[in-house]
Amino acid sequence: MKSLRTRLLIAFVVLCGVTAAVVAGVTYVRARTVLLEKAQVAAVEAFTEKVARMTELNADLLSDRFSAAVILHRGRAVQGGLDPSAVSPELRARVASGEVSWQRVVVGGRAGLVMGMRVSDVEFYSARTMDDEQRDIRELALVAWLAAGCSMVVAVLLALLAARSVLRPVRELREAARRLGEGDLTTRVAVRGSDELAGVAATFNTTAEALERQVADARRFVADVSHELRTPLAAMTAVTDVLDEEAEHLPGDAGTAARLVAQETRNLTRLVDDLMEISRFDSGAAALAPDEVDVAAAATATLRLRGWSDVVTDLHPVTAVVDPRRLDVVVANLVANALRHGGPPVTLTVRGERGQVVVEVADRGPGLDPEVLPHVFDRFYKADSSRARSEGSGLGLAIAWENAVLHGGSLVAANRPGGGAVFTLRLPSGGGR
Repeated sequence: MKSLRTRLLIAFVVLCGVTAAVVAGVTYVRARTVLLEKAQVAAVEAFTEKVARMTELNADLLSDRFSAAVILHRGRAVQGGLDPSAVSPELRARVASGEVSWQRVVVGGRAGLVMGMRVSDVEFYSARTMDDEQRDIRELALVAWLAAGCSMVVAVLLALLAARSVLRPVRELREAARRLGEGDLTTRVAVRGSDELAGVAATFNTTAEALERQVADARRFVADVSHELRTPLAAMTAVTDVLDEEAEHLPGDAGTAARLVAQETRNLTRLVDDLMEISRFDSGAAALAPDEVDVAAAATATLRLRGWSDVVTDLHPVTAVVDPRRLDVVVANLVANALRHGGPPVTLTVRGERGQVVVEVADRGPGLDPEVLPHVFDRFYKADSSRARSEGSGLGLAIAWENAVLHGGSLVAANRPGGGAVFTLRLPSGGGR
């Protein structure tokens, strides 16, 4: 599919080209006809005038402009240098009827004009070449096609200017839509003029403003709700901790209920904490507290703190300026995701690579479906839509990605050639933005 610019250019050039060709062709044909007719009329008038002034059968009275002439008396040539066979039967028939007639002929590739008239029983014929007229016609054709060619050049230049003026707002709208889709809700486009494209630009700005307000309201609502929940959740956590400790001493269903309440309270607390973290990223309040850290040692501490002793490690000492707390969050979320959804063994690798720190978390599970890969870092995204809920909050990978970007790095997901998923975190060793 050709681009809109190319299609506009082709359409404009074809239209102008066809128009120029038609105009040049019509002009050429019309001018050629007029030129030949004038030459014919002039030649016939001169021929008629000479014949009318003749007082005796004397071929010398014919004009010097005639390249050849013949006089027929009762059908026989009596004088002249024109071969009678050059006079066609059709022309002789018209002359015999008393008409002053002429006929165009081509002999040896050269155009000519044969004229004839009858006086009494004598027929006068004369021929002349039309080399001058043919030369004028060729010059006329050359001028016509040169004009058409110049028109095509002008058409191409005009088409380029028109395409540029039309497509510039379209490109601006495309770029603005891309930025808006990437989350830059402050994106606006310049409104120029009052045409249809200006109307589209104004509508885009109105829509972007409305979307920005709605998203801001939604983020504020989430932040406010999360903040208000923290106090009651703190009290609930204190109570459930006591219940959890006493659950083994409670009989039957009471112990099960106590353990369930404690677990769900912890899940709810984790969800509120994640929502608070996401709201900080959305509002731009998230900030780094950078420090020089041995990333391998920090990763080891993350595993030890959570009791993940079955994770296989390949850790190479490498120092980087990062936020230790946020690095811990990223590594913990990636390893937890691999343990929950992947297959053993889960491998954690840390290495240095040309000014970067590379952290890889891989597993040997079924891997990620190709349809899932583009969405693994989306908030609340579930690969299996039939799951009403999961053990996690659905925000862990999204928070890990936000922390990677905050450091000026990247986090990508892929499938391993031998099976399983691999998440690769790359951070600049000199610190984030």
